[in-house]
Amino acid sequence: MADALTLTAPGPEGQPREVRLTSPGKVVWPATEHGGAITKADLAAYLTAVAEPLVRGLADRPVTLQRVRDGIEGEIFYSKNPPKGVPEWVRTTMVTYPSGRRHPQLVVDELAGVLWAAQMGTVTFHPWPVRTGDNDHPDEIRIDLDPQPGRVYADVVEAARGLREVMVEAGLTPFVKTTGSRGVHVFAAVAPRLEFLEVRHAVIGLARELERRMPDLVTTAWWKEERGERIFVDFNQATRDRTLAAAWSPRVLPGGPVSVPLTWDQLDEVGPGELTVRTVPAWLREHGDPWADLHAAPAQVDGAHALWEADVERGLGELSFPPDHPKMPGEPPRVQPSKKVAEHWDEQGNRVGDGERRQAEAD
Repeated sequence: MADALTLTAPGPEGQPREVRLTSPGKVVWPATEHGGAITKADLAAYLTAVAEPLVRGLADRPVTLQRVRDGIEGEIFYSKNPPKGVPEWVRTTMVTYPSGRRHPQLVVDELAGVLWAAQMGTVTFHPWPVRTGDNDHPDEIRIDLDPQPGRVYADVVEAARGLREVMVEAGLTPFVKTTGSRGVHVFAAVAPRLEFLEVRHAVIGLARELERRMPDLVTTAWWKEERGERIFVDFNQATRDRTLAAAWSPRVLPGGPVSVPLTWDQLDEVGPGELTVRTVPAWLREHGDPWADLHAAPAQVDGAHALWEADVERGLGELSFPPDHPKMPGEPPRVQPSKKVAEHWDEQGNRVGDGERRQAEAD
């Protein structure tokens, strides 16, 4: 294969864009017992084949790039700041992180931008659940159903169907996709009216209601030691700066799996291991994109948020935030339950003495 390829993609006003793909024969996914190696050129061909639905899910959103050096068996890292050499026709948008820090993040609005990202080693695209006109108010609810060891995919499907019922009762229209791994992602389009924290609370409301209905199958326990073999409803994917793999995006996992939107009927018909960079283009041609109308009729978050408010009245409060997030009011102690010594923590989840220590450091 040539040392470089020149790829052509549609541009604005009918003017094509050219993207140079170097080392097209470089292996991204090594061969497995299920198929041969997948190269950088193969990845570019896949992205071109799914360009329309992939870009639909990425466009007008801040996007984090999950990149690799020397394929998925080499270094894996995330690009939040725009990498060096961004083409002048790729735009950025300013985002605010949980720490309050702000910086520009890439926006991938067209196939040429997708191909350029692939040239830079990108495998998985992680769009934020916001539009660039308002990066503080999500327009999507996103829930990750994460099976713990001991659970099989059929269990995740059962949990997803239960979650669907809860979401519909709350006034939402849920859409489902594979994660490209063992779990399932459930999305719903919402009016961008509430800030991240409020949307996260709405997701917690949904998660707790599902846990009440399926206590032996699902859990909202943040600490792994408390989950057992249940499926974790990952409410923290609704936290600012947390993202999920885009629909139709490949994953940094052996065999080149893809996160694929499905109809609810298809969820029982296909296993996630069947949907790869090799097989998905034909799947898309045959079945189309079941997420094409995801944003046709955005719902209100009120019904889901009311579940949170009802739980607060019952005495249920805040749940743990990711460890790199600033400590939040009412958050439980950031210590494994098995290592927690009760008298070392106050009712707000702060370690006793931390206030005095911080004041001493400030002085």
